[in-house]
Amino acid sequence: MAKQKQEQVNQVQQPLAISAKELANMLNVSLRQIWRLNATGKLPKPLRLNGSVRWSRKEVEAFIEAGAPDRETWEAMKVSRRQDVTS
Repeated sequence: MAKQKQEQVNQVQQPLAISAKELANMLNVSLRQIWRLNATGKLPKPLRLNGSVRWSRKEVEAFIEAGAPDRETWEAMKVSRRQDVTS
């Protein structure tokens, strides 16, 4: 029970969308490396919110757990998962 409550607290404190700088810290790489990885399709597609570029924290975590595939493969995996859920 205490563990579940702690997880809820952690989820509340973490933003849903993270900046390139936050992503760089999360992945322990430079900010420049984030932009390189994004430009070459090696990160999930970012969100664009009023001119700001952000990544979904949940999507980045799932992407890493899936072995960090290239963007095209990742998008296909997401579509496949959605179809499995709706079936």
